[in-house]
Amino acid sequence: MSAADEILDIVDEHDRVVGRSARGAAYARGLRHRCVFVLARDGEGRIFVHRRTPTKLVFPSLYDMFVGGVVGAGEAYDTAALREAEEELGVSGLPDPRFLFKFLYDDGAGRSWWSAVYEVRCELPVRPQAEEVAWHDFLPEDEVERRLADWEWVPDGLAAYERLRAFRATG
Repeated sequence: MSAADEILDIVDEHDRVVGRSARGAAYARGLRHRCVFVLARDGEGRIFVHRRTPTKLVFPSLYDMFVGGVVGAGEAYDTAALREAEEELGVSGLPDPRFLFKFLYDDGAGRSWWSAVYEVRCELPVRPQAEEVAWHDFLPEDEVERRLADWEWVPDGLAAYERLRAFRATG
């Protein structure tokens, strides 16, 4: 099954399920769905940063400081966070990602999804999926901050990162 054929829950502005759709159709029609964003840190506290492959359905070839993806139909956010983190990092046996907060991402141009943000410690050697990740490294947070203006980042990941900084600032 291709990524475009995955079945997603379609949700309303309150994150209540109102239907189901194939992922490709949900993207094409601008249907609101659910996603998870997992900030993965190594044993030294550095952040896993990667550049997406050019074949990705959404935001190809852009940089991201989160691993994650869509929540499947009937799947819980927590389950999706662990599944997506292990898939994208190419590991198994991660601890459960820690839920931080949730927000509604809306770019005003037909892309909208409920976004659950998590954090996880990954002390395992990573082997990212070649079909998902074109380049990767663990970078110190100050390096990520410096690169925010230099690299082209996925807009939803950038929105999640900005909200994460605000979340940390408010305790």
